[in-house]
Amino acid sequence: MTDPHRPRTPLLDRVRDPRDLKRLTDAQLRQLADELRAETISAVSVTGGHLGAGLGVVELTVALHAVFDAPRDRIVWDVGHQAYPHKILTGRRDRIRTLRQKDGLSGFTKRSESVFDPFGAAHSSTSISAALGFAVARDLGAEPPDHAGLGDCVAVIGDGSISAGQAYEALNNAGHLGTRMFVILNDNEMSIAPPVGAMSAYLMRLYAGAPFQDLRAAAKAAADFLPEPLREGAKRAKDALKHLAVGHGTLFDELGFSYVGPVDGHDMESLLGVLRTVKARATGPVLIHAITKKGKGYAPAEAARDRGHGVNKFDVVTGAQAKVPSNAPAYTSVFADALIRSAAKDRSIVAVTAAMPDGTGLSKFMDRFADRCFDVGIAEQHAVTFAAGMAAGGLRPFCAIYSTFLQRGYDQVVHDVAIQRLPVRFAIDRAGLVGADGATHAGAFDVAFLANLPGFVVMAAADEAELARMVVTAAAHDDGPIAFRFPRGEGVGVEINWEAPPLEIGRGRVVRTGSGVALLSFGTRLQEALKAAEALEARGIGPTVADARFAKPLDRDLILDLAQRHEVLITIEEGAVGGFGSQVAQLLAEEGVFDRGLRFRSMTLPDTFIDHASPRDMYAAAGLNSEDIERKVLEVLGAQVLGKRA
Repeated sequence: MTDPHRPRTPLLDRVRDPRDLKRLTDAQLRQLADELRAETISAVSVTGGHLGAGLGVVELTVALHAVFDAPRDRIVWDVGHQAYPHKILTGRRDRIRTLRQKDGLSGFTKRSESVFDPFGAAHSSTSISAALGFAVARDLGAEPPDHAGLGDCVAVIGDGSISAGQAYEALNNAGHLGTRMFVILNDNEMSIAPPVGAMSAYLMRLYAGAPFQDLRAAAKAAADFLPEPLREGAKRAKDALKHLAVGHGTLFDELGFSYVGPVDGHDMESLLGVLRTVKARATGPVLIHAITKKGKGYAPAEAARDRGHGVNKFDVVTGAQAKVPSNAPAYTSVFADALIRSAAKDRSIVAVTAAMPDGTGLSKFMDRFADRCFDVGIAEQHAVTFAAGMAAGGLRPFCAIYSTFLQRGYDQVVHDVAIQRLPVRFAIDRAGLVGADGATHAGAFDVAFLANLPGFVVMAAADEAELARMVVTAAAHDDGPIAFRFPRGEGVGVEINWEAPPLEIGRGRVVRTGSGVALLSFGTRLQEALKAAEALEARGIGPTVADARFAKPLDRDLILDLAQRHEVLITIEEGAVGGFGSQVAQLLAEEGVFDRGLRFRSMTLPDTFIDHASPRDMYAAAGLNSEDIERKVLEVLGAQVLGKRA
């Protein structure tokens, strides 16, 4: 029986993999793009996810697969936000309504998912480097592990992503090598937030010069019909025309790329013509500048501030998104409100984000303090050193970056902040497991890689009230760098005392007094520890539960007291091995506590990458829910206790 809510897609129904596109006429490819757009909208309405980016590249996706020969030709999508239409055309349509669900399709490209995903991605600005790597492997005669062969290599990168340092590095290297490869610059004037910086302004100037590009293309086409002796003169005339119009040619020309464009990224005829031409004639690196519109073809997305970047499940007709019920504010919102309150009292407080003003909550701060909030674009390395410079200059910078993205600026954290002991405040959002975005966006490693740095203060909020207080603590801390981490999603519903004083550095708290077993939590697993304690109480075991607050400096007095007064000490954290639990184990070993018979265990994220699912399911897979904590306690106490009290 036909689902009345699904679009009618007679051409798309005939597509099992990209080879089927070779049998379609150009007119049919245009129809296929319309059907593909409708199917993408329908699928994302069921699952939620990244909508606008995919809608902007529908025609480009069809044209790429019609002209190139994937998987032999390697099409590398930067980030992967825009790859849903690609997945539909490459044999995954029957699973497209499992996007970002447990055991379903990834929301990004993923090598283990399909041979048509030659390179996994979820962070930006990697595609040109990867495509160049494929091209060099091809030229050196390598045989890839998938045995699909190596043909042409295509990187599809957005105007926001191409502003990042790695993209410049790859362009420079590709131009130097002169290797045949293709870069499609998908210029929609929009990444997650409106793009910032000189590259964005430069692309706008190129776009404004579109009539010249048409003239240049016409001159090239005319030169192709000239006799050989006259072609060189025509080439010099064309180059003179180029220099007259844009000075010394485009930046991409100067880097060694043949620049083509701008091209209308929604005009199938133009796209097919350009792609067929460059595939047939290119001898070196080519950059094709395609102008697209994020959210194209779906009015609610086109009208949205972020062009429908990330959406919940929604009604296709109205675009109305499903509301997620909550009785508590989101942690990100609490951070923003607390920072605004502190900044209202202290003009030296400034904020820095790397292309994530909405995701980090700093858009609210920006609305209030526009001259004290800086979106530096997709440039985490720069963001960290920029904040370090401001700290050295006497400001109190808060550098708000997702845990997974802070990894991209780690050398700057070490070299520019920690070694110089500069008081940069790191607000680390999306700590722990994040649900539908999966392993690529999990905040698993920040505690381990920050707590091993001399002079660093590392905090984790157990709830929204603690987070508000940690913002105040960071604002008041001028003796070196300080970081505080908090998860994605809503708080636990506790009352926030906005006038609470700063925390004493390196001091935790006991939230439940018991005996025999001590549960020492770092972060928001505190609520799960308390649930486990209640369940254990029913078994006749009454644990003490404490909130460490600090992974560095540790509350030595609290930890050693817990170790002395209890037979069992278990640490619990939303981070990888090498983090808080390792710091506690080091302290206990140095103090000789293990020699006195303490049974110590550390509950961390497992030594594996956990696939996308709901946060609850992901923490179940990690073994960090209340039932897992209860089970761990019973295991440590041993079979005799299990038999007696179970």
